[in-house]
Amino acid sequence: MANTPSNMLPLGTKAPEFTLRDVVSNDEISLDNAKGLKGTLIMFICNHCPFVKHVNEQISLLAKDYKSKGIACVAISSNDVENYPQDGPDEMKANAIEQDFIFPYLYDQTQEVARNYNAACTPDFFLFDDQLTLVYRGQLDDSRPGNGVPVTGKDLRHAMDCLLENETNTWDQKPSIGCNIKWKS
Repeated sequence: MANTPSNMLPLGTKAPEFTLRDVVSNDEISLDNAKGLKGTLIMFICNHCPFVKHVNEQISLLAKDYKSKGIACVAISSNDVENYPQDGPDEMKANAIEQDFIFPYLYDQTQEVARNYNAACTPDFFLFDDQLTLVYRGQLDDSRPGNGVPVTGKDLRHAMDCLLENETNTWDQKPSIGCNIKWKS
């Protein structure tokens, strides 16, 4: 299990555009039609990573808690499915249904979107405001597989609350830690 940190895209960065296929609905989803009224959370996740498996329940809950508040969530998997077939679209769909994801789970076959976001690991979280300007990037919380810290989503929830309350997030933005994105060779 690799411990790869986020690259920490600079705050203020505009969200790179994308159009990708949602593995559940089979619809093409663009950033423009996926964005939330007050904010948008872009999550780079996958099926097989133990770090993602550790937080799946919390990200499902978080999406449900913030949808009605105007923050939309989108998950993207960019892993090389030739070498990691468990991260393929059919498996992604099954995982999204099993985890009760209410957000689009998009397949980044070319890995271009992950590169544009400078994503490094799974999970990797990017929170944008209503103008699609980056206000938070980093960890969900301090919990990691095996460290005994409960998964609460504390850091990301705080950032989302600050966004909704139009307050500056003064907390340290710590990198997420997870498995590296499985890049194609």
